[in-house]
Amino acid sequence: MKKVILCFLAMAGVMTLSAQQKVENRDAQAAIDNIMTRTSIRQYTAEPVSQGDIETMLRAGMAAPTAVNKQPWHFVAVTDKAKLAELAGRREMIKQAGVAIVVCGNLDKALQGKAQAYWVQDCSAATENILLAANALGLGAVWTGCYPIDDRVAEVSKVLKLPKTIVPLCVIAVGHPAEQPTPKNKWKPENVSYNIFGGKAE
Repeated sequence: MKKVILCFLAMAGVMTLSAQQKVENRDAQAAIDNIMTRTSIRQYTAEPVSQGDIETMLRAGMAAPTAVNKQPWHFVAVTDKAKLAELAGRREMIKQAGVAIVVCGNLDKALQGKAQAYWVQDCSAATENILLAANALGLGAVWTGCYPIDDRVAEVSKVLKLPKTIVPLCVIAVGHPAEQPTPKNKWKPENVSYNIFGGKAE
């Protein structure tokens, strides 16, 4: 099914690279197509997400880059979602999803001083890896933010019984997609500079 969707998107010219931009290596092209076809999925079927797929996504998350290799993250995979689904703004998505993956920063493993804030970048990179892994597996996912909104952090921390040093960055709802939205074309040349701000390509 995943290959069918990718082929359809490629034929439709949706967020895929132009003929001039295609790469010769098939594995590289598959990776690029996976990035270009990822989109937020908010509706899911009742089919459960397998434990194998959950572990694959978590492994992908832990493969993310991390400052000084501190790996200041902790992941909570939630399949018993009743209490989590009660939180404002997430009710239907999490209720439908097969699993919710809560990406947290572990402040005990983070750098010290101002560099402690790097945990946000590290966990954001892990989150994107999870989203891409979900897409590659034929699953759908959506990133919903917690940190730095104090109320959201407090709500999720209470439901998951997180210690104070574990801070929820976001909740990723993951499931088998019940919708196929068209990926957005976000390429805007005006958002790119070369060498200096406003610089043009030579």
